[in-house]
Amino acid sequence: MIHPQALVDSTAKLGKEVHIGPFSVIGANVEIGDNTWIGPHVVINGPTRIGRENKVYQYSSIGEAPQHLGYGGEPTWLEIGDRNIFREYCTFNRGTTDGLGATRIGNDNFFMAYVHVAHDCVIGDHTIFANCASLAGHVAVGDYSFLGGFTGIHQFCRLGAHCMTGIATITFKDIPPYILSYGNTAIPYGINVRGLKRRQFSTETIKALHDAYKVIYKSGLKLSEAIVMLETEAAGQPEVDNLVSFIKSSERGIIR
Repeated sequence: MIHPQALVDSTAKLGKEVHIGPFSVIGANVEIGDNTWIGPHVVINGPTRIGRENKVYQYSSIGEAPQHLGYGGEPTWLEIGDRNIFREYCTFNRGTTDGLGATRIGNDNFFMAYVHVAHDCVIGDHTIFANCASLAGHVAVGDYSFLGGFTGIHQFCRLGAHCMTGIATITFKDIPPYILSYGNTAIPYGINVRGLKRRQFSTETIKALHDAYKVIYKSGLKLSEAIVMLETEAAGQPEVDNLVSFIKSSERGIIR
């Protein structure tokens, strides 16, 4: 399954039924899990661990050194889970010793062409990154998030689960879970209703989140006051509790 015109380092560990296309380069300290497909003209450098059943399309650069002036060649990592798709020209960098030491990608994610994920980022499961979406360093993205094309996320920001950004959205602050946002800089446009319905959230849960959104963004209350109200009136609703916990733990502040 390795094309004769591919270059595979002797230290690389390949699982069963791994396909390596022509002119691809697999560097030292790379592990690739079973049934993963690597197309032509792909470069994967290590230390990098890739799970099972991933697909990496041509001209992608996976596991390259971080774009960080303080990086001195330390053995940091890129860790990728299972069943992810990386389309053309994706660039995913390893971590730094100033951060987590690793960049971590979960399972079942879809990265369209020209997506960039910088050092020390953590991405959950079932996310979609449209063309040219980019993360600066130390960004965390929750499960089922959807990033519109040309979205740019500033370093150290967090995106909560099930959020969605419109095309060319730029944010310097955290985007809470379940929120639909758009613009430069990003402002909220309600709850990601369509995404929640696709994932079979109940009508009652969506209404509870919509009511919480109105308290946070439409009531005229200070954020601290809105949080107190939600903790009192919506206690015990898991999704609202999740929203409140995310906001309370935000270090950069949330979009408003």
